[in-house]
Amino acid sequence: MTKATPPADAQSVIDPQLLLLAYRSGIFPMAETRDDPEIMWIEPRERAIFPLDGLTLSRSLVKTLRRDRFTVTCNQAFEQVIAGCAAPRDGEDGDVSESWISHRITASYVLLHKLGHAHSVECWRDGQLVGGLYGVGFDRVFCGESMFSRESDASKVALCWLVAAMRAAGMELLDCQFMTSHLASLGAVAMPQARYLEMVARACRPVEEAPYRSLPQGFQSLAGASSSPGKVIAQSLIQTS
Repeated sequence: MTKATPPADAQSVIDPQLLLLAYRSGIFPMAETRDDPEIMWIEPRERAIFPLDGLTLSRSLVKTLRRDRFTVTCNQAFEQVIAGCAAPRDGEDGDVSESWISHRITASYVLLHKLGHAHSVECWRDGQLVGGLYGVGFDRVFCGESMFSRESDASKVALCWLVAAMRAAGMELLDCQFMTSHLASLGAVAMPQARYLEMVARACRPVEEAPYRSLPQGFQSLAGASSSPGKVIAQSLIQTS
């Protein structure tokens, strides 16, 4: 893990092309605190991914999906989602944890979103944003950055929609960076960084070898496929998990 030297304008956004190159190289930025102007470039020795055919669904989550408890959208509230992910959280020891999503990182991803390379999935209930996730998409890869939830299962539903949308779009690799017990309970698996980079290279092969669509296109095909898309998603994930 290395820490970058800040530019003259330490609050400036990270260059979008540099950011995308970092992701293609298996590297991503973090900060120590919300107000930290400096960037640490992280290259984990061990990487965690979600196999698109191996998401683990609890019975209660399946019921939530089938009932379409939440209205789920894509790219409708990117800045609200990243703000929700950056908000302070209560730690297991009762302390409030500081976010690694600094103001500089936030501005950098908002710009990347405007350029079409960062996406969000939102869960709504009664018109209020209650959960979601965001990340970076390129070729057949989506690198999940963070998720948040203000209601039970909201972020998990967003993850289910993300996996289903990636499959519908012909995408192949869902990166979740660091392994945690929570991610493992949902089906994430760990691997050496070298193996992860091999998977990235394969997912970035020419489109002629394996056509694919963008994540928003995959999401749109789900949203319009049925009057109860949650039932369709739940059934498809159960069949392959």
